[in-house]
Amino acid sequence: MSTHVDRSQPRPWFKQFWPWFLIALPATAVVGGIATLIIAAHDPDGLVADDYYKQGLAINRELELDRQAAALDLAALVRLDEEAKRLIVSLQNAQTGQKAKTLKLRMVHPTRPNLDRTLSLQRDAADRWSAPFEGAAQGRWHLQLEPETRDWRLSGRLELPEQRQVMLQPQI
Repeated sequence: MSTHVDRSQPRPWFKQFWPWFLIALPATAVVGGIATLIIAAHDPDGLVADDYYKQGLAINRELELDRQAAALDLAALVRLDEEAKRLIVSLQNAQTGQKAKTLKLRMVHPTRPNLDRTLSLQRDAADRWSAPFEGAAQGRWHLQLEPETRDWRLSGRLELPEQRQVMLQPQI
């Protein structure tokens, strides 16, 4: 008994390789485009500031704060006390900085602005400033310390959880 394939009737198009191959090419582009759109809508770029023009105009004022801190010879040691769950700041090399009753410490995450926080530090009897601190997300943090009068500013970077303390200095 021999099997004979009847070649007189062509196979339907949906049972052939080439139509599916040609349909698959644009279909993968459509799927890739939809995936890209979902990713872009879900996690917008946090690196772009909405008010970039105003920030650009204010850069000279920001640089002046650093110059003023350098002129006052200011530096600060920021330490995380995990047992007391407090953030402690000690100003060094300055009598001018000791006059401030409260200091403001901004913790800025480089890529996720929703994690940014500002701590209001109160001076204690030992001439240190501290605030309750429950912790922050792991990674690199940019720290900016300034008095409520905004006369000067100190900056530095903290890498959590590896670092438990960091020295802040004027960034000139």
